[in-house]
Amino acid sequence: MRYLVAIICAVIGAFLATIFVSSTVATMVVGTQRFSDPDQVADMHAAIFMAINALGLLAGWTFGWLIGGRIIAGETPPA
Repeated sequence: MRYLVAIICAVIGAFLATIFVSSTVATMVVGTQRFSDPDQVADMHAAIFMAINALGLLAGWTFGWLIGGRIIAGETPPA
């Protein structure tokens, strides 16, 4: 049960990071840099975007793992 809760929370965390955080942070960081080639801009934007998504996935997994542990700790063992 703990793994299922962790997986669901990880997917939710990655989804929320993708929708609300990743693009904004990537655009903000890329906007502060100077580049000589447009490909460098795209590469850095994509790398930051994916890193933020991975952090959202990891944060969701951690949150779900902790919540799943609390749910299991509250259950009574079978007789």
